[in-house]
Amino acid sequence: MDELPLDQVRTLLAVVDEGTFDAAAAALHVTPSAVSQRVKALEQRTGRVLLMRTKPVRPTESGEVVVRFARQLARLERDARAELGLAAEPGPVRVPIAVNADSLATWFLPALTRVPQDPPICFELHREDEAHTTALLREGQVMAAVTSSPDPVAGCTVRRLGLARYRAAATPGFAAAHLAGPLPEALREAPTVVFDRRDRLQDAFVQSLTGGRWGAGPVRHLVPTSDGFRDAVAFGLGWGMVPEPQAEPLLRSGRLVELAPGRPMDVPLYWQQWKLDSPALSTVAEVVATAAAEALLTGRASGAPAGPV
Repeated sequence: MDELPLDQVRTLLAVVDEGTFDAAAAALHVTPSAVSQRVKALEQRTGRVLLMRTKPVRPTESGEVVVRFARQLARLERDARAELGLAAEPGPVRVPIAVNADSLATWFLPALTRVPQDPPICFELHREDEAHTTALLREGQVMAAVTSSPDPVAGCTVRRLGLARYRAAATPGFAAAHLAGPLPEALREAPTVVFDRRDRLQDAFVQSLTGGRWGAGPVRHLVPTSDGFRDAVAFGLGWGMVPEPQAEPLLRSGRLVELAPGRPMDVPLYWQQWKLDSPALSTVAEVVATAAAEALLTGRASGAPAGPV
């Protein structure tokens, strides 16, 4: 295959970002026909379908590779222009990052305040479950991600951040009403608070108590924010795995009780980022790693492996 023409690569990226061929044409100041011809030419050159012609359009798996390449190319071009003293694009450097809700609610946002702002850096945060943030890396939507996956996405590096610890907790009243018997059996029926339908941490905790025989009960309240999840448990809607930084003050005050003292669940977190010599991305990565070392635990995880959480 010959080299990829940059105008075609940039056009594909514009179509993905704008959502339609017409919108991409307007952004590029060309005709929709020219956009269509460039995309078709790129597909012929690669021998693959790169876009699903939906509304909005979506890249195929092969298209994601080209989109990621286009974003990395744009970043390298901007950094090179800055180092050469050439006129840069107006506005701050944009660094899109995928991060899970619990990290956002506890240690990640304070970490970003430590990032030097000379030159200015604009953070674009994408909230996603830690088991699924790598999908945004594959699609080229973000440059870096906090993830529970140690396996690097193609074109990315990975470094361990630490362990996020969770405590199984409920209100004293909820525990008295629903968890009076043997805990594993009681949790099989008790109402549970979960973040969303992909949240398997509560199931993993129950499985760790039962040797994998069963998970959490069928009554599941979906509360898709970290603070809302904590509050739902604190108000007695159900039991749940609360991040330790959020759980500790409620446990000390007696608003919550720990269901299995000494049986926390630890989720390993990693930082994955594009393999780019980007000063802005490198700065953010070092600040995040330092903050994670202060906020997260080290060593081996406690509890059974949580799997996708």
